[in-house]
This record gives sequence, C-alpha cells and structure tokens, in this order.
Amino acid sequence: MAGPRPLPRRILRLAASIAVAFACLPTPVSGIRKDIGFIEPIMCRSTVQGRHLISDDNGYVCSALSINPWSHCCPTMGDRFSCQGCKHDLQCCNSYEYCVSCCLNPSKTKKEDVLKLKVAKPVTAGTYTNVFDFCTGRCRHSSASVVHENAYASDFHHCFSVQQNSSGSTEAISVAKLLGINVVVGRPGESCSLVCKVRGQSCVPSRLSVLNKCEILQKYMRCKSGCFRSLGPDQPAEVVVEAPTSLEG
Repeated sequence: MAGPRPLPRRILRLAASIAVAFACLPTPVSGIRKDIGFIEPIMCRSTVQGRHLISDDNGYVCSALSINPWSHCCPTMGDRFSCQGCKHDLQCCNSYEYCVSCCLNPSKTKKEDVLKLKVAKPVTAGTYTNVFDFCTGRCRHSSASVVHENAYASDFHHCFSVQQNSSGSTEAISVAKLLGINVVVGRPGESCSLVCKVRGQSCVPSRLSVLNKCEILQKYMRCKSGCFRSLGPDQPAEVVVEAPTSLEG
C-alpha cells in the first residue's frame, strides 16, 4: 500500500515563511495613553448690560460685535485695564464698561481688600468671591448718583471706590456724590430751599448728609479753628474764635 504523497517543495517554503512572519510579530499590548488630553477652552466672563460695549474679566473692552461668541472674550489687541472716560482721583467713569475695565486693574483694586467686603448691607449678606463680581456690582449706578430720582448728578456716575469702613464712606466717594451739585454756603438760619431758590436752583436734600462731614465742609467753609465732632444736634460743627470757652454764665 502506497504512503501519503509528499507536499511540493514550494508549498513547504510558503508555510515556513508564514510561520516565521507570525513569529516575528510583537506581542500585542493593551492600554490607554495618559499623556494625551484635550486642551481646555479659554472662557471669559463678561458684562451683558451694554448694547454697544462689553468688558470681559481679563480687563479688555470691545464692541458687542467683536466679542468671541464661543469664549465670550474680547480681542486682546486693545488696551488692558483701560480707564477711558474716567476720573482717576474720584475713581468714577462715564461708561459702565470702562469702569469695570479700570476697576479690574490690580493697582487700583486690591483683591485682598475686595474679598473682605460684603455684597450687601444686611448682616446675613456674604462677601465677594472675586474682583470681577465686585467691579460689575460697584460700577452700576445707585441711588447715590441720582438727583430728583430721575436724573444723574454727573456724567461720571459709574464709580468703583473700595469702601473703607462700615458706613461705606470715604472722602473720594463723598466728592463723587457731589459731582454736578453746586454747593452754596448760606447764612445762619437760612434753609437749603431758600438759599437755592434765590439763585434760581433747587435744593437736593439727599446730598446734605454727604456735606455733613468735616473733610467736606472744610472745602467750602473757612473753619480756621478746625472742625470737630462734639455734643449737640448740629454736628459736625465749626469751632469759631468768638465761641465761649465755658458754658457757665
């Protein structure tokens, strides 16, 4: 009985080549590379109340049409922390967006001071968590910038001064509240309404409390002997030379 027929030499060579080829393949390795990740997109917070201008939290101001619709960031080609239309001594501006931009400048608003400030007057109110929230809140005009409840006291009614005490008053803030107000010194016994009426103007009672501070009174009155808080209903008061040194007799 005849045995199996041997395979042709060509087929044997092909089989050997395939075996060698498979033997040379590297062992498959399974795993996930950890050094590859997606770049997080840069996002900005920005003001939303202006029809023409927008300020982002990086301190740039741009037109509403030029802001990036995806990131909400302004182009970085313009000036950063621009104070265009602002009075540096009063820290007040005639534009809300430039007020926010100027306020964001670290040289004008210290983060450590802002984080200590309360968002509102009630005891339960929290403090600001970042400078942008402070600037967007402070730069909005308030009742202090309005006269007769329907007009601004001045074109520079967007202010960002950091409050320094519990009453929220500093000399700069007081001066800012008097912008657009004509301060006139009347004679003893004359009322505010009478003094202003004689000059063809009207009294603004809401500003009397702003005037009633020594640092403000001394700008409009001589106060040669100084201005001090003492006892009595009319305080503060000017110390006049002819005032009696003793209340007796």
